[in-house]
Amino acid sequence: MASTCLAGCARRLQLAAYIIALILSAAAAHPAAAGLNLQTPAEQSLTEQTEPDLSAAVSDAKTTGRAVSVTDYRGQQIRLSRPATRILALSPHIVENAFSAGAGKYLVGVVEYADYPEQAISIERVGSNNLLNMERIVSLQPDLIIAWGSGNKQRSIAQLEQLGFSVYVDEPKTLEDIARSITDIGVLAGTLPHAETAVAAYRQQLIKLGSMPDKEPPISVFYQVWNEPLQTLNGEHLISQAISLCGGINIFAQEQVIAPVVSIESVLARDPQVVLASGVSAQRPPWLDEWLQWRQMRAVKSGHLFHVPPDLVQRHTLRLMQGIEIICRQLSSVKNKP
Repeated sequence: MASTCLAGCARRLQLAAYIIALILSAAAAHPAAAGLNLQTPAEQSLTEQTEPDLSAAVSDAKTTGRAVSVTDYRGQQIRLSRPATRILALSPHIVENAFSAGAGKYLVGVVEYADYPEQAISIERVGSNNLLNMERIVSLQPDLIIAWGSGNKQRSIAQLEQLGFSVYVDEPKTLEDIARSITDIGVLAGTLPHAETAVAAYRQQLIKLGSMPDKEPPISVFYQVWNEPLQTLNGEHLISQAISLCGGINIFAQEQVIAPVVSIESVLARDPQVVLASGVSAQRPPWLDEWLQWRQMRAVKSGHLFHVPPDLVQRHTLRLMQGIEIICRQLSSVKNKP
């Protein structure tokens, strides 16, 4: 029984460490509510990759066989003599974006935790974000590797290039960067029409959110990544942008460190109206209720302890719109509360 506990605890700690590392790396660079369909048009496009429509297939075929090129997030031009058909994606968010771009069918290798969409689960693993299996990568002979600038080790990226592989370095930092990443993958894989369709739907949603008038004062939000240590994010992170879109303000937006460890006293001093937590899974983390002992805090007095699934806000993918919808609905309930 002790060994079972140790194994389970170790797995939970591993997941927690992965989530925190994912946030730190990205920054350095699924339940639906009743009556609300959280699957966006762009997300519906992602889940239909197994059977692309004929028009998209015809358009894709027109681009095959010719040279393609884009400039990656390092400012380096990535040029292929023909669109890629054997792609490695070295981060879970890159895997999702490849499917959104219509290039999921060309993925031959992915990393650990690449679990969405469902088709990604069966693709061969080539290690984790920060520990790649070079021998396996070489054996797969990819014609394009899409690396994560701040999530993969720089020496690993350099080694892949030294081995002669074409490496596009992805590093989305803003909501618009998600569209750029998907478009670039579409160009490199020869699936640009499909990518453009997904991106257009995503951008329309951003425009809709950005144009919503809100004369109410912003709602103060404490975004909690983890409880031990008590960790949050500053204003440079994508999640802070999402909170702002929904009429909220991150109480630690001005912190110099991207993912600062803060004290309970500093949170209480800022007295947020909302505590928004993620955790490591779609389930509400039990540690969120630890705030109930601080009855003087406005978020506790009003019952505004909310949870948003981490995969919907901590991965730079189209599913972020689902996370934003959840956050907006939660903050709207605060504004409309008598």
